Amino acid sequence: MTCVIAGGGPAGAMLALLLARAGVEVTLLEKHADFLRDFRGDTIHPSTLQVLGEIGLAEEFLRLPHRKAYEFSVVTDTGPIRLADLHGLPCAYDYIAFVPQWDFLDLVTTAAARYPSFRLLMSAEAYGLIVEDGAVRGLRYRDADGEHELRAALTVAADGRDSVLRRAAGLVPREFGAPMDVLWFRLPREPGDPGQPFLRLSRGHLMVAIDRGTYWQLAYVIPKGGHDELVKRGIGALREPVARLLPFLAERAELIEGYDDVSVLTVVLNRLRRWHRPGFTAIGDAAHAMSPVFGVGINLAVQDAVAAANLVAAPLRAYGRVPEEVLRRLQRRRMWPTRVTQAAQRVVQNLLIGPALSGRVAAPPIRPDVTRIPLLSRVPRRFIGLGVRPEHVEVPSSP
Repeated sequence: MTCVIAGGGPAGAMLALLLARAGVEVTLLEKHADFLRDFRGDTIHPSTLQVLGEIGLAEEFLRLPHRKAYEFSVVTDTGPIRLADLHGLPCAYDYIAFVPQWDFLDLVTTAAARYPSFRLLMSAEAYGLIVEDGAVRGLRYRDADGEHELRAALTVAADGRDSVLRRAAGLVPREFGAPMDVLWFRLPREPGDPGQPFLRLSRGHLMVAIDRGTYWQLAYVIPKGGHDELVKRGIGALREPVARLLPFLAERAELIEGYDDVSVLTVVLNRLRRWHRPGFTAIGDAAHAMSPVFGVGINLAVQDAVAAANLVAAPLRAYGRVPEEVLRRLQRRRMWPTRVTQAAQRVVQNLLIGPALSGRVAAPPIRPDVTRIPLLSRVPRRFIGLGVRPEHVEVPSSP
């Protein structure tokens, strides 16, 4: 076994595909029986669409049911503020595609399965590392048949922000905190409703509305740790702000029968100081949990995977191992975009979200359409669309 990856999310699935495409023997473990987890992030940004185009999957991806968003606005009590317009982005894709994450993961893993060096193990939960002579030599996992070992030249933790393998490797993230948690739920969409995603901001309240075609995916932002208090007040405590903030959904808010219809995202913002050990590296949320601000979590994870494949595929093919210096280079390459993105998220959390939730601000102090200012148009367009240091697939496909 050359490479084993724990975690079938965007980072793990994309890395597995790129390595298999390059002829590297790779096994991907996913602890669930399928990819159907509701309310996972599903914003596919132009940087990820570019990657799909580079490996010949863009057309197949765009055949999936999806919604395109070209601009983003904040709707305040006094009117809308247009924040970003992706038209004119210097790439083939000037929009964000909203696709259920399970469809994206099915697409990526199905493409990987076309290569004989790829193996996918579902319902396989990694729980520990094999360590010999100070180096990681693989992992231990359990499934319906019991406990097993998989030995590998490179073990990759892509098992999310609560990474078990990260902890087993003795890597501890630095926590930055977040002032909010998020309640995810859905309501039916009707003709005549707004057509683009937007953020609704009012004093003491924040709500994100995402058009899913047949329904609205809604995110109600609450103060950190505020879920239990909201539940104590009854379901009316959620229906009321929905109806007030989004009047077109006022009648439909009654369809929220109880908090069993609601998923809670505990927001975490952190990153590892060190991502690697000999024979081991972490990527994606296992290396850096992102705030939902800007919706860039999937895209940072995919960029990590592309950078990792570009660096480790050749030594795995040629020598059957990855020197730790290569893993150190991977961290150096991806740490800077991680830091910049998280710094921007912290600015938004501290200057907008925290004050809004505490009732200190009702609207950002900016003009109604910042996209008409050239500099203020280009910067958010590129940051949201392409991110910091977008990666391109350099590792060639195996003949």
